[in-house]
Amino acid sequence: MSISWDILKSPELEERACRCLIEPGLEVYVLVKKGYRKKYAIFSTRFGSIDSRFQVEGSDQVIDVPDGVAHFLEHKLFEDEQGDVMERFAALGASPNAFTTFTHTTYLFSGTENFPDCLELLLDFVQEPYFTRETVQKEQGIIGQEIRMYQDHPQWRVFFNLLEALYALHPVRKDITGSLESIARITPELLYDCYRTFYHPSNMALFVVGDVDPRQVGEQVAANLARRNYRPLGEIRRFYPEEPPAVNRTRVSQEMVVSQPILHLGFKDAEAAGLTGEELLRRELAMDLLLSIIFAPSEPLYQELYEEGLIDDRFDAGYEAENTYAFTLIGGETRDPELLYQRLMEAIHRQRRRGIPQETFERHRRQHLGEYIRRFNSLEFIANNYLAYRFRGADFFAVPALLKQLKREEVESLLNSQLQEEQHALSLVLPRPG
Repeated sequence: MSISWDILKSPELEERACRCLIEPGLEVYVLVKKGYRKKYAIFSTRFGSIDSRFQVEGSDQVIDVPDGVAHFLEHKLFEDEQGDVMERFAALGASPNAFTTFTHTTYLFSGTENFPDCLELLLDFVQEPYFTRETVQKEQGIIGQEIRMYQDHPQWRVFFNLLEALYALHPVRKDITGSLESIARITPELLYDCYRTFYHPSNMALFVVGDVDPRQVGEQVAANLARRNYRPLGEIRRFYPEEPPAVNRTRVSQEMVVSQPILHLGFKDAEAAGLTGEELLRRELAMDLLLSIIFAPSEPLYQELYEEGLIDDRFDAGYEAENTYAFTLIGGETRDPELLYQRLMEAIHRQRRRGIPQETFERHRRQHLGEYIRRFNSLEFIANNYLAYRFRGADFFAVPALLKQLKREEVESLLNSQLQEEQHALSLVLPRPG
């Protein structure tokens, strides 16, 4: 069986990944880590919680599905006619898991032995769905309990309350797990329809990292797919409502059982919607640098807020960007949310007035580059990020080169156009009285 491999290089990292395309369109990546005992593999599909309205090329039908279907499918695939897949991984000495995000679903395992058997099990259970009315009803009860648990989880609520405040229409504002009402509408037929669309190999990718032989991995994957008789799948068109640039509302608060208030300050980046590939990656890197320059633990603001007891060491600032949405999130637990909110907004305005010194920019750029390179010792970091960026049309290996190309003026331009008063919303979780 002849498989043609491309070599993907990163000069800054001195890393090489092999890539091949296996019929009927599965992208397979292998990054060899000589001497590593652990091996890690992920099998991902471009189907996330925001993919609730879609159409397959060649069909006139536009399909609408209830919120939470992608997450529901993730749960259901771990149970097949042979029983619990988790137990079979455990018998092989491997640790399996899965997760659903806004844009994709990923199945994975890590282990030090029986790698070919574990890889075969991963390929098999993800490609062999088994849904019955009884098992779906059972799962509705299980996920219903999970939804109730998240409703009582302060960090979960403050985050999704913020997204509901930032976004009026885009499905990123919806809980990844769905709601009790939405999952009640899920049927085996609906699951099979979504599965046949989004779990086609041409909509998926596999990434393996560890001390493995790319040729053997490719041959094993090709043999596994060859016996499944896949038919070609047309392009999947995803439909999202036209989101207005303005935030939905500026403030939302919820009382819960917490010892301290939690604050999330968010900024909607409407200008990033529609960006793809390197352009989106470059914006993400520039925004990450900007947030680091203002809010990083190495900067005076962080130390001042920490010493005043307004933040703790879990305070964070980050930027999330996908092809159809992007936002900044800043916050954490605080003794005084109103004072912290005031200080954060003042800090942004102060930085805008002062601008960004070249030395500060260079220092943070070096820190980001160093952190990126250090994290390449983590197999999970490599695989999870590579496919997440690949699904966005970006090359994760390009991060060092793009960081080196970034100019201070680019980051300063974002400082002047982003993090503006009219782009922000505030989400608070406050201690319940009594």
